[in-house]
Amino acid sequence: MQRKIFISINLPDRTKKRLIKAIEPWKELPVKWTREENLHITLVFLGHVADESIPEICEKVRTASRKSEIFDLDFDRIKLAPSEEESRMIWLTGGTNGNLKDLVNNIDKELDISFGKKSFRPHITLGRLRAHKWKALQNKPEINVKFPLIATVESVDVMASNFAGGRMEYSVIESCPLE
Repeated sequence: MQRKIFISINLPDRTKKRLIKAIEPWKELPVKWTREENLHITLVFLGHVADESIPEICEKVRTASRKSEIFDLDFDRIKLAPSEEESRMIWLTGGTNGNLKDLVNNIDKELDISFGKKSFRPHITLGRLRAHKWKALQNKPEINVKFPLIATVESVDVMASNFAGGRMEYSVIESCPLE
């Protein structure tokens, strides 16, 4: 069997609650909002992976995680993404971070993959625009607001995504603590 696997940083419950509260003014827009329990920062998306490969992936992510110390990520804006002109999502964005770049590079090296990322700007997907309904809006709202948030990164998680009961559910396969 295969599962969709990705490597992520999960957020504390308190941070997730703050984010859900922050998007309240836009709740009626044609957006498929990310459910609170699914809010995270994706580092690497591996796609469909055979079940028998998952233990090796977990071991490699554990090894990469041990090479990094706990660090903080600074987020600053809720905005349309990837750009206002080509908006498909609403993100909370942050600036580049050397610790995060090193962590992602360590994971890429251990997994023997390369996505050619020169830098990695963290973001949290808050919602995905419903394209046709969004385009049909007469007055599209401006979504570009300051939202300072600091997230402490203490671990990296190997995750599986499953479509069940008409909705996406994410489950932690293994949590890999940073040093």
